[in-house]
Amino acid sequence: MPWIAYIAHFIAAAFLTNGVPHFVNGVSGRPFRTPFAKTSSPAVNVVWGWVNFLIAFLLFANIGPLYIGTPGDTIFVAAGMLVAGILLARIFERGAN
Repeated sequence: MPWIAYIAHFIAAAFLTNGVPHFVNGVSGRPFRTPFAKTSSPAVNVVWGWVNFLIAFLLFANIGPLYIGTPGDTIFVAAGMLVAGILLARIFERGAN
């Protein structure tokens, strides 16, 4: 698989990870922070989470096949989720204080 596919899968995993808190807070009816405002409505968060999921899907589906279970794909997807998760935890922690 070309190296660009691994980078795309890393980025797709980051978008997937970013979409989860926005979508979950939105469908739970809770306002949550987005790039558009310090606190956005639940509907905006549902849409923002969905956009992140769409971008992740397009990257996973259109840039090299995704083979979870193979070492390269698994490592890059897991690393993308871990890096995005740590960065998001720090960003959201700062916003809560």
